[in-house]
Amino acid sequence: MLTSGFSKASADEEAAGQLHGFATGTYPFLGKLDARSFAGLLSKAEMALGAALLLPVVPSAVAGAALTAFSAGTLGLYLRTPGMREEGSLRWTQQGTPLAKDVWLLGIGLSLLIDGLPKPGRGRCR
Repeated sequence: MLTSGFSKASADEEAAGQLHGFATGTYPFLGKLDARSFAGLLSKAEMALGAALLLPVVPSAVAGAALTAFSAGTLGLYLRTPGMREEGSLRWTQQGTPLAKDVWLLGIGLSLLIDGLPKPGRGRCR
């Protein structure tokens, strides 16, 4: 996450435009942002998420919720963008492989979220 965020921070106009175009095809509300602003915000979000996952002071549930939300967004791109999946199937195409692999981020996020939730009976004296 950190590496991906840092690479987007230095994205040139063309790379920012490609990222923005790809995202707005699935999430039209992002069209309100210009390409450079979008790339900058995405970069900051990825770096913040990467830091939250690494820093032991961030509760597991908080980091897990953030990772779950982020990965749900990338999986939305996978599910809604033409050419990412074989027609009528969840099976990915060559183009969809990078996004399809993000399903593991969803699993990690949900695991952290569930693990960080309060457990019944914890903290009580017996």
